[in-house]
Amino acid sequence: MILQLRQLFEIVGEKKVIDYSINPDDLSDLNFTGSLASPIAIKGVVENRAGVVTLAYSSEFLMHLSCDRCLKEFDREYKYDFEHILIQHAHNDNNEYVVCDDNTLDLNELAISDLLLQLPTKILCREDCRGLCYVCGQDLNEGKCSCS
Repeated sequence: MILQLRQLFEIVGEKKVIDYSINPDDLSDLNFTGSLASPIAIKGVVENRAGVVTLAYSSEFLMHLSCDRCLKEFDREYKYDFEHILIQHAHNDNNEYVVCDDNTLDLNELAISDLLLQLPTKILCREDCRGLCYVCGQDLNEGKCSCS
């Protein structure tokens, strides 16, 4: 979704509500740890408060994952909140702000980037997952193995 922000940058008090979804098919070229089991729902607002343009949004989605310890497959719902300050031109190499050249913002690109940085690096089916026996492969969550 491409947002046109010219009016937001020029008018103090201007606000734009965001409510759309990113289809899992649009992310086929990205290498997620799992696969999306639902569209990514994006809801938020872009507003100019006292001349500062901010973007605040939440993303909610369901992923089909495989546990890194026991290899069990499961689904998990994620919900993240993000906030950014938007500027028209970069004055230095400061990464605190999102630069919106030509008064446009590719919200899909920003949301996907935020999600990739937020997703956990280690995926577990549950916090106390015991994994598999290194010798026989028994799932230790289901019981002890006969290895010594």
